[in-house]
Amino acid sequence: MTIPGKPEYISAVRLAVGSIAYSAGFDVEDTADIKAAVGEACQLVSCHALEGFASVYTVKCTVEKGKIGITVTKSGNEFITKGDKRCLNCPEEGEIGKFLISTLMDEVRIDCSRDDSRTIEMVKKAKQA
Repeated sequence: MTIPGKPEYISAVRLAVGSIAYSAGFDVEDTADIKAAVGEACQLVSCHALEGFASVYTVKCTVEKGKIGITVTKSGNEFITKGDKRCLNCPEEGEIGKFLISTLMDEVRIDCSRDDSRTIEMVKKAKQA
């Protein structure tokens, strides 16, 4: 899905991905973890301090037997300006959001090295019955 970069869309993404996870057989606790990690990933990818928000970013979900993979990506350097105010929850380098994502998900890869592109790949494995 392609998502507008404004923060008010993050809750809709969380709900959509949570619905996918629950439909794929994840229990309520794991679904809540996935939703929280996705919300943090969207915020890390879309918010750019005083520069503004990413104009758009993408969220991709893949469901395989016993696991869900989620990739949140922002490419390029197009921004929606937000004026001279920093947003209240704007991530900093080393922000707790990265720690939360790593804690909540089983596999995480964060790539912010390419020319203003940001990618967060996450995998959550279902609990063994």
